[in-house]
Order: sequence, then C-alpha cells, then structure tokens
Amino acid sequence: MTAEVTQLIAIEAAEHVAESSFYIPMTGPATRPRCSLKHDDTFIVLDSHGDIGASAGGPDGLFNADTRYLARLEMVLDEVQPLLLGSNLRDDNSALTVDLTNSDVYRNGRLALQKDTLHIVRSIFLWRGTAYQRIALQNHGDRQASFDLTLLFDNDFADLFEVRGERRPRRGVGSSRLLGPADVVLEYSGLDGQVRITALHFEPRPTRLAVHSATFHFELEPKEATALFVAVSCNKPIMHKPAPFFRGLLAHRREMRRSTSGAASIETSNDIFNEVLCQAMADLNMLMTETPQGRYPYAGIPWYSTTFGRDGLITALQMLWVDPRIAQGVLRRLAFFQAKTTDPLADAEPGKILHEMRGGEMAALREVPFAQYYGSVDSTSLFVLLAGLYVERTGDDETLAELWPAIEAALQWIDGPGDPDKDGFIEYQRATEQGLANQGWKDSFDAIFHADGQLAEGYIALAEVQGYVFAGKRLAARCARRLGMIDRAAQLESAALLLAERFEAAFWCEELGTYAVALDGAKRPCKVRTSNAGQLLFTGIVRPERARRVAADLMSQKFFSGWGIRTVARGEARYNPMSYHDGSVWPHDNALIALGFARYGLKHCVAHLFKGLFDAASYMDLRRLPELFCGFPRERRRGPVLYPVACAPQAWASATPFSLLEAALGLEFDAARGEIRLRDPRLPEFLNEVLLRDLRLGPSSVDLRVRRHGDEVSLEVVRTRGQIQVSIVLTH
Repeated sequence: MTAEVTQLIAIEAAEHVAESSFYIPMTGPATRPRCSLKHDDTFIVLDSHGDIGASAGGPDGLFNADTRYLARLEMVLDEVQPLLLGSNLRDDNSALTVDLTNSDVYRNGRLALQKDTLHIVRSIFLWRGTAYQRIALQNHGDRQASFDLTLLFDNDFADLFEVRGERRPRRGVGSSRLLGPADVVLEYSGLDGQVRITALHFEPRPTRLAVHSATFHFELEPKEATALFVAVSCNKPIMHKPAPFFRGLLAHRREMRRSTSGAASIETSNDIFNEVLCQAMADLNMLMTETPQGRYPYAGIPWYSTTFGRDGLITALQMLWVDPRIAQGVLRRLAFFQAKTTDPLADAEPGKILHEMRGGEMAALREVPFAQYYGSVDSTSLFVLLAGLYVERTGDDETLAELWPAIEAALQWIDGPGDPDKDGFIEYQRATEQGLANQGWKDSFDAIFHADGQLAEGYIALAEVQGYVFAGKRLAARCARRLGMIDRAAQLESAALLLAERFEAAFWCEELGTYAVALDGAKRPCKVRTSNAGQLLFTGIVRPERARRVAADLMSQKFFSGWGIRTVARGEARYNPMSYHDGSVWPHDNALIALGFARYGLKHCVAHLFKGLFDAASYMDLRRLPELFCGFPRERRRGPVLYPVACAPQAWASATPFSLLEAALGLEFDAARGEIRLRDPRLPEFLNEVLLRDLRLGPSSVDLRVRRHGDEVSLEVVRTRGQIQVSIVLTH
C-alpha cells in the first residue's frame, strides 16, 4: 500500500468521524481504574485512589444536571501521592471506600516518615447534590508522625458535551473565593445567564486554606487516630451547610432500602449468578432517579446519566416482571414531556416521545439540540408497547386512563408524521444537520447499510421498529377494549394485521433466510444479516416457520460469538467486532432476542444464549455486564474482549439478567384471573434451582421455587399472600 493511499484512507476515516455528530473520542487508557457513584441528578467519577483529575484518561468529575462541578480533588501527603492498598464499592453502590498508606517521606535529605506508617481510609458517598468524604488517619508507627495532608481542588464548570470532546468558541467566566476559614466557593457565570456554584466545606478548619487547596497539619502519636471531613455541594445556596457525614450516610442508606422494597427478589443455586443479579439490582437502584413524575432509570454513567426515552422504556420493559412501578414512572414522565409542537432543531412533532433531555449550558444555548430532543424513531412505538404490557402485568386501569391521551397522541404520530410517504411503515430522516443521522437504537452514522457497505440514505424504515408498532397496536387494541372503546380496538387490531402482511412482503429476504435490517429512501431493502431480526421475534410480527429460520441463523457461528449474538453477522460488508454497532455484542439486544426466542417456544436457544451471557458476566469486573463488549469469537480459558468506552453501569445492560431469567422461566401474568404462569420453563445447565420471593400480582404475592431436572423443571409454591395461583403451561 502506498503512502498516498494510506493518507487518503486516513483522511476518509477522519471525514467519517467528522460526519458523526457527538462522537465520543477514545483518547487513551486511564492510568488508574475509575469507578462511579450516583444519586438522583448527581454523579461522580473517581479513580481507584478516591481522587478526581489526578491521573489522565478518564472522564473524572463531580457532575450535576450535565455540568461538571468539580474537576479536581487530589490528596497528597507532604506533596507526595499516597500508596494504594485497595478500593471497594459497597455492595449496594452506596459508598466507595479507599485504603491508602504513605510512601517514604524525606525532609532535608532524611527519612521523616517511613512508608506504611499511616493507614488512610477515604469514605465517599453522594446524597442530595452533595459529595461527602471522610478521611480517617491512624498512626501505626512507634513514634510521633508529623505531616501535612493537602487537598488540591479546582473546577472548569465544563458542560458534559465538552467533557465528551465538543469544542466551544466561547465560554462563560469563572471565579473562586474564600467564604471563611473552612469554606471555598467556585462560581461560573454561564453564557446562558445562569450562575453555577460549587461550595466546599472542610471540617475541622484547615491549617491553611486557599482558593484551590486546603492543608491540614497533623502530629499523631503512636496508635492515635483522627479524621477530617469534606463536603462538596452543587448549586446550593452559598450559606447552605451540608448535613454531617454520618447523618447523611445513614439517611442515604435508608432511602436506598426503601426504594427497593416491594420488588421481587431472586436467589439461585449458583453463587456467581447470585453475584451477577445482586450487582445488577444495585446498579439499577443507583441509576434510578426521583423525578416529579416518578422514579426513572437514567441510562448510564458517565455519558447518559439523564432521561433517555428509549433506554428508560426498554429497561422498564425488562424489569416489568420484577417491579412494574419502574414502568409506571417511565410512562408518566415520558407522557409529561411528549411533544406538543413541531420544532425541527429538536426533531419534535406532536405526539413524539422524548429521546433525550439535557440540563447543561450547551443545551440551554442550543449549541447541542438535546435540551428536549425527540430524534428517535422507536421511542414513540415503544411507549405504546410498554403501556400495553404494563396494563396487562398490573391490571392498573386507573393509570391506563391517565395515559390514554398520550397513547392516542403517539398512535396519531405513528400513522401521521411518522409515516411521511404513507406506505404503512415508520421512517426517519433527521430534520436538521445538528440532529442524529440514524435514529434507531443503532444510532452510529454507519449502522444502517446495504450488502455492499454503502450507507442507507433518505427516509429509512427500520425492521424492528415496524415490529414495535405491530406489537404496540395490538396491545393498544386490548387497552381500548378495557376502556370500552370497541370500535377503536377493532381498528387498531386490523391495522396491526395489515402491517404484518406488508412487512413480510417488503422486508423478508429469502436468499438470506432472514429480514432486511431496513428499507432505504428508495424502498430498497438493506440486505444485511443483523441482530435487528432477533428483536422482531420479541414483537411477535414474525411467522412461526420463519421465526425458526431467523433463530437458527442468529445462533450460528456467524452471529453467536460464544458470549452472545453480534449486532452484525460475521462476513457482512461493515462487520467489525470492535465497532460500536457493526459486530459488537450488546447485552440488552440479546435480552430482547431471548424473549423473542421464548415467545416462539425456542427454549433451547434461550438456554444457550443465557449461558453465554452468564459466562461473559462472570469475567467482568464486579460481575457487571457493560453497555457492550467486542464480538470476537470465544476462546478457551479467556474472557470476552472489552469495548474501551462502554458505559458501566448501563441501565438496560444491568436489566439483562432479569430478562434472561424471564425468558427461561416463560413468566406470564394474568391480572384479571390473579394467575402467574410459567410457559414451557427451562433452566440453563448452570442453574439447578431458582427461588423467587415476593413476586407480586395486584395486592397479592407469592414465593415460588423452580428446580431443574434435565430439560424439565418442577414447581413448588413456597408461600402465598392473598389470592394468587401459579401454574406451568406446556405447549412445546
């Protein structure tokens, strides 16, 4: 290859990246591992030492409402970084604990403090817009330890999109000032007219305090212990005093326990899978945010810690059997923010459901279009679908009546602006160049393409979105019937069946044995094998005989890596196992596919897929499934290859183990009859027993145990509260 050709390829690659709006650059590996904490609209990214901004390569900071309120908080002892002993997140994600010791400290050429003399414990948690930290110190030496502990701090008030790599020609003005002997205020006057404030409070008073440092001098006798406290508040009144550390910590943990009460709990015979489930539930609970409309699962940390329509809807769908209250909060919030007017910059049209909302300076100034952004083609149909599933799961006609106007508005958009050429399929094309080019869940600029690799252009109709509409309309028909709207129910059912017929004719590719990923603007099918066909099984739009062919293809080596199903099959033009959407493995995608397999009775496929994803999770840090991982084939004695900038935790990835268990057990809920059914249950080989406690249906609940006997299972009802029945239904 000539130098000129190499240079040309590099230029073309750079141009493609430039075309991809809001690309997240990977600038290099973090020199210290990172971890995250979150409480409501505030999250913090720290390194393994408990520092912020002390080492390169991570999106460090204390963030609130898409703004960084602290960019640096580094601890040094006599101007030397301490040595790491270990750091651990509490099992419920409520706090980070870091154990450190001192390195050798020299003064005037002499050893003044020998290494391993001091034990330093940093305890950090978030609560109500404030980051709390306790730094405990104990002298384990045999003589007095005299030293300075200094905290170095600073802030840039960067918008989250700046942290992600966006560059701004102009910014507001920052300042710093002392507010007393123990308090510092960092301020920023933004171009949006808002003043943002970071307040740091130290206890006890530092020996020396400046606008960017606090120094404490200690003289500890042998075995003597002491502690200091730091509280960093986001946008609180200047005279606000944060709660004392221990009082805030106890209140925070009480809130966390209350928020999880009422959800089903799960225990299995496999200790590793129990760890996967516990971590997943802890992550989901951390990502939950109290909003005026109810609890909402924010999508992920660090880049997506906000209200995302698609992510919230799918996460709520995955967790519906465990805790339907999540779906209620998601539906109410998205109904509240449903678009009422047309706004091209926000890709808004009446009836559309929100894609993303942001509270930072750049969104307020419309430097990015995401203050309230509606550029997703699937959120609206998923909203209708989840509303129907929620009602069937709970029998909650009161919430249905409350949501029905929003459901009708969504259906009007689906049949109106969502189908601009009136061919019966929902299509998308961004309204302005500032918006997202691709508006399905695979929203990379290169995610939708033809067999030769050419990118799809014009109005694009995605396969799985037509499935969402089909399922949504059928469920909406049942909802209409519950509300006594018989004619509307018949109309919706008829529309769904007509869509299914048109879909089969337009999307099925006999030569591939599966469905095209999309139709482009010229109605040409994009004949590429993708995981999108697997999500079609979840919606039920696929004919049974074709469902088996699709499933066989998805479980072949072209798709199934050994860890999970790839987004694009090996051998396709743009297949790349290291790409974001063109060959990687996404746990939530696999979860929906598993539910699709279960719908069509393909429980052997469910068990095989379940085993692959469980094995992947067993290799992951904290047993936490990330947003995605690479699609390389599985090799013996090696774990999956990680994707470098995957969010972890990510809500729909965290919900995946629960969906896989739902698919394996075949859980169905009949609120009208007070009955829970297990349709064709089959446990994977690594699970001999599953115990579900407090599985609720209306006012009643049940504890039940499922045991595996080869390919069959037995069911034991351990305890019931109220009127509830549980049965196994065998159809295959």
